[in-house]
Amino acid sequence: MTEPSNILLYVTDPEASARLYARLLGREPVEASPTFVLFALPSGLALSLWVRNDVVPAPTQAGGGGEIGFRVDTAARVDAIHADWQAKGAEILLKPTDLEFGRSFVAVDPDGHRLRVYARA
Repeated sequence: MTEPSNILLYVTDPEASARLYARLLGREPVEASPTFVLFALPSGLALSLWVRNDVVPAPTQAGGGGEIGFRVDTAARVDAIHADWQAKGAEILLKPTDLEFGRSFVAVDPDGHRLRVYARA
């Protein structure tokens, strides 16, 4: 079976987005050019940022139509990451909130891609 290996986000400015993701993820990209940036994540999954106007075929949607989820162990960890990301300049759409499935907050990157940090109830 084929396993997902990469999350690819289409961005307007890969360098600006890379600076934000480097701060939030606490790691530098393993590859970077003016049009493409690649982060290797501890899980083995990669996060790529590709300049929107170079994507073939051209994307028809902008960011915000989905989310990248970051599952953590506890509600307290959700709150701690929220404070950390807010201090690092992340735009927060939803402050830590208890929802039906657990505690969660949502940040957004410069292109509107939503980043949800959550702990299951």
